[in-house]
Amino acid sequence: MLAVIETHPIQYRAPVYRALANQLQVPLTVIYGSDFSVTGYQDQEFGKTFSWDVDLLSGYSSRFLSKVNHGGAQTFSTVSSQGLAQNLQKIKPQALLITGYNHRLYRSAFYQAWRLGLPILFRAETTDTAIQRHFLRSLVRDIGLARFYRRCTQVLYIGENSKRHFQRFGLPESKMVFSPYCVDTQVFQLHEASRQVLRQQVRRDLNIADNQVVLIFSGKLSYRKGVDLILAAIQRLPLETQAKLVVLFLGSGDLQPQLTSQAQAMVSTRVHFLDFQNQTALSPYYHGADLLILPSRYSETWGLVVNEALHHGLPCLVSDAVGCAPDLIKPGQTGNLFRAGSVDHLAEGIYQSLPLAHNPQVQHHCKQLVSHYSVDKAAEGIAQAYHFIE
Repeated sequence: MLAVIETHPIQYRAPVYRALANQLQVPLTVIYGSDFSVTGYQDQEFGKTFSWDVDLLSGYSSRFLSKVNHGGAQTFSTVSSQGLAQNLQKIKPQALLITGYNHRLYRSAFYQAWRLGLPILFRAETTDTAIQRHFLRSLVRDIGLARFYRRCTQVLYIGENSKRHFQRFGLPESKMVFSPYCVDTQVFQLHEASRQVLRQQVRRDLNIADNQVVLIFSGKLSYRKGVDLILAAIQRLPLETQAKLVVLFLGSGDLQPQLTSQAQAMVSTRVHFLDFQNQTALSPYYHGADLLILPSRYSETWGLVVNEALHHGLPCLVSDAVGCAPDLIKPGQTGNLFRAGSVDHLAEGIYQSLPLAHNPQVQHHCKQLVSHYSVDKAAEGIAQAYHFIE
């Protein structure tokens, strides 16, 4: 029995546990700190209360340390570890899969594994590139992580930056297993026939001509995400190029008033604000677009919207602060890179990426590359690590 420790159900992890249980026959129970992501919660960066519109709980065994309807934790920060020891005692796992280290629940899980003598599998958003830290903070962090990683039986890296992080701590290849970050494609409409219908539909609804190039941003409208750079960069392009562009913002957040003001100053480029869109509503917009832009400034340990876009054959222009860039962005094939925080570099990146728009060969490259970052591949990695300790 594998016990997985999670703070709450997460839309891109639940399908992996479902595949582990059903396809790979790994006996597991996921212990969640709270069910707030199922019942609905306030997201600080989105500035909205919402719940995911996909099934997060069926197909595998799970337990909750607390539930919102019974007075349990309503946010990530308020999740506690109370009841973890008792639940572990009941299910008697052979190993723990811990999915982070920056929360009290994960630290408690580490302690319980040490107390019970259980092997630890570790899979999380590990990277050295997301945040610039002061030297002393980095030193303290490294000392703590070195002790933690020595205790892990197997670590699962989600991509190249994650693997480099573990290598920096001297972990041998025999201790590392690839379990890529991924999204569940079952909620999308990915067939070519669907693409043609949905592309025409969304462009007709938004009055977008066939010869116009649609740039799309999907996510939180926040400074961290760098959304304020997009319209500023477009204004530095030649007027004839600006006239060809349409921008779609899918999301909400505290920068929306600023973006609205920027959009009103645009002379040649139309801008649409389409609010937050849940998982099952994304395919029409991805198919209707020609280039995803993810201009994050910092703290973008991966960037799963890139996975989503590539599955739709949509190339991506991302900053070099985006964690998935070494894995998923092949310049000139699946997208391009630009320097984080630079309006000029973003403008140049947009101009250089225009030939990638609505290009069948590029669509093929996008889908082919991201196919290696699938739910099945992620589950296979965890299963491999689990069978190692059996």
